[in-house]
This record gives sequence, structure tokens and C-alpha cells, in this order.
Amino acid sequence: VGDSSVLSCPLNPNITLLTWTVSPKVGGPCNLGYRADTNTTDRRNCSDSMNWKFGPDLSPDLEIQQVGIAQEGIYICEVVTPEGNFHRTYHLTVLVPPRLSLHCDEHGNPVCQAAAGKPPAQVSWLQESNFSLEEESHDNGTVTVLSRLSACNANVTDITCVVFHPAGNWSESIAC
Repeated sequence: VGDSSVLSCPLNPNITLLTWTVSPKVGGPCNLGYRADTNTTDRRNCSDSMNWKFGPDLSPDLEIQQVGIAQEGIYICEVVTPEGNFHRTYHLTVLVPPRLSLHCDEHGNPVCQAAAGKPPAQVSWLQESNFSLEEESHDNGTVTVLSRLSACNANVTDITCVVFHPAGNWSESIAC
């Protein structure tokens, strides 16, 4: 999320027609097209964050600036040439790194939270196994994972929470 993404399309010197069809998970479809015989491009229902400039000397790649969850979906590029039609399909999935926080609850037990991640983060504890996990799903497709230690090992002074996620791994320690 927040990065730019470039989706490439097969380049062929004999392009007659080139189209990008975008079917997002949320909202209506978007179409971008280029006709070689008139050297024209067309754009329908596409957000300004999708940049595509195609012509005889330009690449047919599609750039999505500041990718967000709304851009998730299927992206299909079709190139029409005298030799045939060529397709490339992308299934764009957006990763949202969770925000890690660690605190002590009213009973002095450590509580680790991986907030608003997509997909849900995996939360665990170093040197501890007696914990609970709760998940809360949000309307935007992200999930908050909360883990609470119910009993700490008396020999351990600093407790470490570890968060695993496809966007990265994080850890934080606390003494309650």
C-alpha cells in the first residue's frame, strides 16, 4: 500500500489494438485502449492514479501510483496483432503492514496488537506459550490481531512480542 506498481504488457511492433481491462474488487470496471490505425487512446472509468501513455514508441505498461486497497483486482492486457492476440493477466493483491503496539493491561499482563494489517498478521511471544488471540475485521479489508499473555514466566523480565507479516516482521519488548 502506498507504493507504485508497474504492470507490463507484451510489446509487439505490429500492434493493431491494445487494451487494459481492470476489474477491481470494489467499484466498476476501467478500460484503457489504443488503436494504431488512428494513433488514439481512450480511457473509461479509470482513476487518475493509473497512468498509461501508449503510442508507436512508448511502452504499453500500466503504472498505478500510490496503490491502495481500492486498486485490488484483476488487470488484463490484450495485444492484437496480425499474428494473433496476446494476453497477460495480473491478480493485484495489496499488502498493508500492521501497526505494532505493546502495553501492559490493568492486571500487569502484556498485550500485543498488530493493527489494521492485510492479510492478518501472525502474533506470537518469545519464551512464552500461554496467550490468547483475537481478531477484529475492518470494513476496508484489514484485520487487527490482539494477543494477550495470561501468565508470564517469573524468570523473564522483558517479554517480547513478535509480529510476522508478508510486508515485514517486527518485534517489541516490555516489562510489566
